[in-house]
Amino acid sequence: MRFCFNRLAIGLALAMALGQPALAALPATPAPPVVLGAASLAEALNAAADAWAKAGHQRPTIVLAASSALARQVEAGAPGDIFLSADEQWMDELAGKGLIRASTRRDLLTNTLVLVAPEASTLRMAIVPGFPLARALGEGRLATGEVDSVPAGIYAKQALQKLGVWPSVSGRIAGAANVRAALLLVEHGEAPLGIVYATDAQADHRVHVVGVFPESSHPPILYPVARLARSASPDAAGFLAFLESPAGKAMFLARGFGVR
Repeated sequence: MRFCFNRLAIGLALAMALGQPALAALPATPAPPVVLGAASLAEALNAAADAWAKAGHQRPTIVLAASSALARQVEAGAPGDIFLSADEQWMDELAGKGLIRASTRRDLLTNTLVLVAPEASTLRMAIVPGFPLARALGEGRLATGEVDSVPAGIYAKQALQKLGVWPSVSGRIAGAANVRAALLLVEHGEAPLGIVYATDAQADHRVHVVGVFPESSHPPILYPVARLARSASPDAAGFLAFLESPAGKAMFLARGFGVR
């Protein structure tokens, strides 16, 4: 036994002296995919992540914010595997800088723009050219995403311009960092009206829909998805395929999104 022990000890010493591992390193657990998703996708993406985990995979890490903020984080080098944007502009921004895998890009979802008020409000309004939005606001402000960067705000401004009412409310915008923040302003009564996505209104029963913006009043609301160029998670491709599958799309349909 002493001889065997001594041989083992010598072998370990030699391995250390030569800089070679004496024992094989344990394999590292692969990191779960990091999904950067528009704030309006909160419920649907978390439901999809739960379903993926229930199927035996590591649960993806879901990071939610305005598409503009997420894109800027990617540009700054933040880690991530999948980007699901609420508009084409920010996906195009990353594509132009070589920060997505172009072959994985798809238009995955669609949405609708709506005008909302706090739950207690009884206001209803047909959203047509020249509709009296400024009068309906009274002394209050119109909540929506930042109109120069946040997709919901960009769509809102485009719709109001097309309908000819932008000049009457342009100085009364309460621009929020993302669409869910705009929704909270209305929910808490800090703004009498807000422009958000139909899916946001469906997810929050403390607001009600005053009217629906015609599709012709703004460009199509599309949610492109793509794998990021620096993606390292081995599960990223599988989770992206799941989002595009019938089972994955069902998660979005149940929460009011259209699918492509």
